[in-house]
Amino acid sequence: MPLNRRKFLEKSAVTGAGVALAGAVSAPGAQAAEAKRGAKRYAFTVLGTTDLHGNVFNWDYFTDKEFDDKDHNDVGLAKVSTLVNRVRAEKGRRNTLLIDAGDTIQGTQLSYYYAKVDPITAKGGPVHPMAQAMNAMDYDAAALGNHEFNYGIPVLRKFEQQCRFPLLGANALDAKTLRPAFAPYSMHRLRTPHGRDVKVAVLGLTNPGIAIWDKANVQGKMTFPGLEEQAAKWVPKLRSMGADVVIVSAHSGSSGTSSYGDQLPYIENAAALVAEQVPGIDAILVGHAHTEIPEYFVANKKTGKKVVLSEPLKWGQRLTLFDFELVWEKGCWKVEKVGAKVLNSNTVEEDPKITKLLADEHEKVVAYVNQVIGTNAAEMTSAEAPYKDVPIIDLINHIQADTVKQALAGTEYAALPVLSQAACFSRSARIPAGQVTIRDVAGLYVFENTLEARLMTGAQMKAYLEFSANYYVQTAPDAPVDPAKLTNANGTPDYNYDVVSGLSYEIDIAKPAGSRVTNVRFEGQPLADDAQFVFAVNNYRANGGGNFPHVAAARVLWSNSEEIRNTMIAWVKAKGSIDPAAFAGVDWKLTRNGTPVF
Repeated sequence: MPLNRRKFLEKSAVTGAGVALAGAVSAPGAQAAEAKRGAKRYAFTVLGTTDLHGNVFNWDYFTDKEFDDKDHNDVGLAKVSTLVNRVRAEKGRRNTLLIDAGDTIQGTQLSYYYAKVDPITAKGGPVHPMAQAMNAMDYDAAALGNHEFNYGIPVLRKFEQQCRFPLLGANALDAKTLRPAFAPYSMHRLRTPHGRDVKVAVLGLTNPGIAIWDKANVQGKMTFPGLEEQAAKWVPKLRSMGADVVIVSAHSGSSGTSSYGDQLPYIENAAALVAEQVPGIDAILVGHAHTEIPEYFVANKKTGKKVVLSEPLKWGQRLTLFDFELVWEKGCWKVEKVGAKVLNSNTVEEDPKITKLLADEHEKVVAYVNQVIGTNAAEMTSAEAPYKDVPIIDLINHIQADTVKQALAGTEYAALPVLSQAACFSRSARIPAGQVTIRDVAGLYVFENTLEARLMTGAQMKAYLEFSANYYVQTAPDAPVDPAKLTNANGTPDYNYDVVSGLSYEIDIAKPAGSRVTNVRFEGQPLADDAQFVFAVNNYRANGGGNFPHVAAARVLWSNSEEIRNTMIAWVKAKGSIDPAAFAGVDWKLTRNGTPVF
């Protein structure tokens, strides 16, 4: 596929930025030029967010302080709202649309609280903070993200009811009727100073991976075909309905790759393929990949027309602006020029309208996450977890293995040894010595994964470990080792590097990928290929997320709808104390030709 990945992060010039004033009133010079050319023109702007993940405030509920990262990004809809207000003031309110590309109601303790602790689904329950904020900002439409399904369809439907804008998903189909389970598109009219309105269609597309990642919530209820297939069905319909402009809001990255390999016949990150394969699209708001793409053009293979793509990073850190210039030709509006750029939310203050609106909700959640649930004998951090066996990851595996052993007690599998997998979801996770709060534990497990038990063999576990070891950059035996450059080979994220407890093993990073894992032992003896184990694994991995071998096809022995994060919080509450000496040990290490790296 002819996609130039280097262009993804390039800050390109915005072709639409030269429009001095959009809307009903134009400058005298522009009017004279227009009259001279004899053409009617109109400009408007579509603003886009994506992967907000429950961020309203510029606040990190896991650290209990203002959000910050190494690039000093800010987060949250309160910041985005200020940017939106500025653009609307500049362009004219009626010359703008505001849309989103999904993953809205999961990701922070704010969004968790109103799904689980004080749920929006309760009789007389609260209005979701994300619905309140997005309604106050006058969103026009939002696509469904895969994480919209994490809390189950009832929570999603209640959120949908609370939004004053449509949630779009042309490829989220009812499993029985195969008809769209949500609105496929929304149509918007923009009034021009030249007679006929401009009709702008927004087509929403979500991620096929929902069928894998949230199988327990959607199986038998909804099905999720490919983005290209559904766009090819709907875009011509939208054009036949009189759409002058077609914008796709796609919860799908632009790389053309899939984390689940060939387990589904549909591409996970298909936004650029949609642009290439489906004629009639003017712009695509890209989501899901958490990437910053200010402006990226993809040529449609059938027409040669260039389609502009933009992805505004994540969490409200950026705001995409699609600037459209239209000309009236042969009795209809035609897109003459379109460009994109992103604005950075760290350049503005939070909108006091939004922060005031949700101050009470914010304070409730801060109080909730700061509840003390136990004590800890020695500080544990995840700073070195990507390349060392550290106690804080051992804690996850210890709790998971303990939970599965209890669940299988009295069954035919009770005598089998239990192995467990865990990944470093946050390099800044910390459980301090002394008092332990909900946020300390929750910050260690930032995803809403649930726990399963699968039946695996020794040979399968070796293959699993070998696949996981692809995470490391091959490093010669005599080369200096820089931990900052050792991990994330080929773009593998931290959450797709699993360590396994219950076995001991070495990963030789001097060897090429596929032949790194050595000296795999169980209870001190070489691991037998035919040995059988119960494998405690999160539902994302068990259902194929990350495309690890064997586990998705392995027999399910037990599964649980409780989030692992809650299981961990309950475990600490029940025990009352954590002592790393009781469970921590060095079971795996990096080597080069047998010599430990650290």
